[in-house]
Amino acid sequence: MDTDRPRLRTASRRVTPALAWTAAAGLPLAFLGLFFAYPVLALTWRGLVVDGGLDLTGVADVLTAPRTWRLLGLTLAQGALGSLLAVLLGVPGAYVLYRCRFPGRALIRAFVTVPFVLPTVVVGVAFRTLLVEGGPLGFLGLDGTFAAIVAALVFFNYPLVVRTVGGMWERLDPRPEQAARSLGAPPWRAFVTVTLPALAPAIASAAAVVFLFCATAFGIVLVLGGLRFGTIETEIWVQTTQFLDLRAAAVLSVVQLVVVAGALWLSARLRARRERALHLRTDPAAAQPLRLVRRGRTGRLRPGGDAVAAAVTAVVVLGLLAGPLLTLLVRSFRTPDGWGLDHYRSLATTGGPSTLTVSVWEATVNSLRIAVDATVLAVVVGTLLALVLSRRPRRPAARRAIGALDSFVMLPLGVSAVTVGFGFLIAFDAGWLDLRTSPLIVPVAQAVVAVPLVVRTVLPVLRAIDPRLREAAAMLGAGPGRVLRTVDGPFLVRGLGLAVGFAFAVSLGEFGATSFLARPESPTLPVVIFRLIGRPGADNYGMALAASVVLALLTATVMSLAERARGDRTGEW
Repeated sequence: MDTDRPRLRTASRRVTPALAWTAAAGLPLAFLGLFFAYPVLALTWRGLVVDGGLDLTGVADVLTAPRTWRLLGLTLAQGALGSLLAVLLGVPGAYVLYRCRFPGRALIRAFVTVPFVLPTVVVGVAFRTLLVEGGPLGFLGLDGTFAAIVAALVFFNYPLVVRTVGGMWERLDPRPEQAARSLGAPPWRAFVTVTLPALAPAIASAAAVVFLFCATAFGIVLVLGGLRFGTIETEIWVQTTQFLDLRAAAVLSVVQLVVVAGALWLSARLRARRERALHLRTDPAAAQPLRLVRRGRTGRLRPGGDAVAAAVTAVVVLGLLAGPLLTLLVRSFRTPDGWGLDHYRSLATTGGPSTLTVSVWEATVNSLRIAVDATVLAVVVGTLLALVLSRRPRRPAARRAIGALDSFVMLPLGVSAVTVGFGFLIAFDAGWLDLRTSPLIVPVAQAVVAVPLVVRTVLPVLRAIDPRLREAAAMLGAGPGRVLRTVDGPFLVRGLGLAVGFAFAVSLGEFGATSFLARPESPTLPVVIFRLIGRPGADNYGMALAASVVLALLTATVMSLAERARGDRTGEW
């Protein structure tokens, strides 16, 4: 009988890790299954099933309508143009900010990150303030045009390209390009033949994700374009809120899901190549001084090799990024009687008659409280998922399962937040799942949106761990828990600071799902800003500007603190 004890101990050691990893994957999967897949399927079921039977007549009606194809064309055009311009402008920025050294680089890198985490409502208000009649660029006549929407989308996604491409560029080994230069290749040829092919996976991955964000933009399109330049995303909102046509909304959600699935598949394939490429260097390559001028053969000063990239970056940072934000800040102090703090004083009121149910400051407190709850949920669920996805199993079936899980985790980024929000109202309206009056319904919906960002921030840090470290710790007798605590733990802490910042900032500015779920007596700050924009009167618009400045400062502060706590590695974003 004693001889059976070692076998039992060995069997228990094998079973315990398997159970632990199953639980680590099962808990977040149950969360996403209940609060993401179930609401989306419930909305689709409500739209496509009539009297217990599948009714596809609505599908034909929606897909044959000219309006649907016009909206799909606008969605694809918006995504394609936004992605192309963001990449063309972002690659020079990635070079200047990640491969060159100059005074103030860290400050500019931090500032460039801010637009990506700004609430979409704030971005829309900022560009509208810049382009509206009487604004600095009002003479261009771009207010309410397709060009204004694309410009705002580039503003929003430029930081994503800079961070994604720059994070890889600073880890590329510079010696192949130096060898090409030493063999007589001019700088442009060395870049095209050596550096650009190495950066291609990161550029393509960034472009795929930017296309995803541009095609599913909601707040920016709603504020700047209204229904005239609507997309599939805004049309889902119109069909559900104004016409209560769940069938049309369900069909449009499926169409959008097909587009999203294609972008996610492409991004996953290219991201895998990027992660393998990042192993070329574990530490950032030494940055070179920024070369703006050089002395020619005649002794005269001429533009240096970095002059074009630096000029493009300066124009983007000062014009595209700083311009709308500075205009928003300045116009928030402008009143009908001159300059002053009247709009900021009005934040303590509910505005004009029947404008708001609570003051802007009360809505700010609601947003902060909800964002804290959503961040806790998103970080717990996202961290568990990142730990599971960072494993490198040897069996092909296990590797395919992890790949499928990775794709599923990314779906909330692409599925309409409007679809998720309205799905919540449909799915959780009866029995023990009746959450319509629960204070947790908004934090849970925001957590669903933030989980993919947490995963993409933490996962590259965990995948950078040499698996031999875990194997060595296990061979020395460390159990799975101790291996996780001593090997993965220090790396995990480096990524959590930025993950918390992203989750909090995204939750703070989430608008699509929250516009459905926030109760009238406890709205969030983005919902209040949108209501103020829709009300006539200069005072209401001025309050919207001041509230947008407050929300922008909150998100910028959160991301600034997160950047300080992120450690020496950048995540996916």
